[in-house]
Amino acid sequence: MVALAVQDAAKNGDRSENGDYIYGKKRLREIDSRVRFISKRLESLQVVRETPSDTSRIFFGATVEVEDQHAVIQTITILGPDEFESSRGEVSIDSPIARVLLGKSVGDSVRLESPGGERELEVLDIRYQRS
Repeated sequence: MVALAVQDAAKNGDRSENGDYIYGKKRLREIDSRVRFISKRLESLQVVRETPSDTSRIFFGATVEVEDQHAVIQTITILGPDEFESSRGEVSIDSPIARVLLGKSVGDSVRLESPGGERELEVLDIRYQRS
């Protein structure tokens, strides 16, 4: 669709002053760049189907319930950097909260530096979705 728009814009004459053509070419470069990025990511991705042998500790794929010092309970799921959706309570394994929780068990407490200040979190529950 973008390629057709560029092709149509090119028919309009002088390309150096043709806004539709210039914008269309820019969009095509952005799309091409994104396709190359995704292709490279697909080559290095690894699908994780099994739950860890020790399900009493937090690892990739865990859904964790934590409580902060103000008795606010939060449930998060630790996923890969390309698959998380923060609005659904999913966080990247590279996020600060995931990094401090990895390897912890129920009852463990961790300190998390956040934009709102330091938070202390206690692990209340750990579960893994069976595939």
